Amino acid sequence: MAKKRKLNSVRLLEARKIPHEIHRYDARIRDAEEVAAAVGLPAETVFKTLVAEVPSRKKAILVLLPCNRTLNLKRLAKALGAKKVALASHADAEKLTGLQVGGISALALLQKRWGVYLDRRALEQSHIVISAGERGMQARLETKDLIDLVSCEIVDVADASNDELASAD
Repeated sequence: MAKKRKLNSVRLLEARKIPHEIHRYDARIRDAEEVAAAVGLPAETVFKTLVAEVPSRKKAILVLLPCNRTLNLKRLAKALGAKKVALASHADAEKLTGLQVGGISALALLQKRWGVYLDRRALEQSHIVISAGERGMQARLETKDLIDLVSCEIVDVADASNDELASAD
């Protein structure tokens, strides 16, 4: 059996003595809600990482929100004090971060000093799950540890998904 390599993000968590769990799944899964199902965790605890471009800033930002929610670009722009914000295309997100979509992680980009914005719903969870920096690997850690480590700014930018809106009718 081949030895599984350790990612730098996992080494970082270990070096800082931050308790965490690594969850592995089939790297061919690209949808965040499918990732939640694959690792057997509630969707509201599994956070996806989106890359957003802010024309008034030199560098794109990372936005983390529950995988079962959608990003409200208008509220994000307001939270940033920007006129406009756009989601980066998959190709642009990969070019900007150097990571594959599905493996983009605030942990893996810590040394590059990205602005990281965490949806306020994370505060409702004692632990959240985020990408460990590679497709097929998720890291579960205490929400407060992630906030402290990555210097996240808390924002209210997630809307209910279309599925939730339909079931509320």
